[in-house]
Amino acid sequence: MTSPIPENSRFDFKLAVSAWREFQQKKLYDLLAALPLIGWFGWSAFRQATQVVTELQHAQSGSIDSVVVISLLGKLVAFVFVALLLVLVFLRRPAKAKAKGLMPRLSAFFGTYLGLAVVWLPPQPLGFELSLLSLILMLGGLGFAVYALFHLGRSFSLMAEARRLVIDGPYAKVRHPLYLGEAFAMLGLTLQYLSAFALLLLTLQLAFQLIRMKNEELVLAKLFPEYDDYKARTARLVPGVY
Repeated sequence: MTSPIPENSRFDFKLAVSAWREFQQKKLYDLLAALPLIGWFGWSAFRQATQVVTELQHAQSGSIDSVVVISLLGKLVAFVFVALLLVLVFLRRPAKAKAKGLMPRLSAFFGTYLGLAVVWLPPQPLGFELSLLSLILMLGGLGFAVYALFHLGRSFSLMAEARRLVIDGPYAKVRHPLYLGEAFAMLGLTLQYLSAFALLLLTLQLAFQLIRMKNEELVLAKLFPEYDDYKARTARLVPGVY
């Protein structure tokens, strides 16, 4: 006959669940969950830096024209933006709430990762006009995205999560200014790798971003009672249009 398990040595399932939920609010959990993203962004930034070095080496062996300079600036801008996102992942607050289910995670995953996948495609030679358009779109888009990140600060999220309700700066008129800036920047970046497959990646990434925005709004509305009023007076992306 086996002896009964002492009460104090039994596995307390409720206590374990409570401890796990508490751990999910910690910064360590946030960093561990973001490891795939950190690796992907870091490797993509390294890829961009390698391309910049390669173009510089080619430029030193030949003449440097305006197309080469514009191409280098575009890749440097992309590298700086990815590096900034990495820094914010490390500095952001732990999430207070997040979307449940598989679809919100998939839309955030593909909305984040698909965009940068274009840097793994072979760069395409561009003329002056397309190179300049690419640079303008990237500078304008990333500049606006950085402006949004400045106001978002440590509330920056990649999954559909809520940390703090930000309603100042560009968020006073648009609910997702960061994604708007990223969309223009991604269009500029895609021009540097222009192909049917690159355009397909861009289209899919934008589609997942729209789903991601809706999921984020649901999370924010549940956590912040004032979100419905904020939503009623702002546009999702472009005032007066959408």
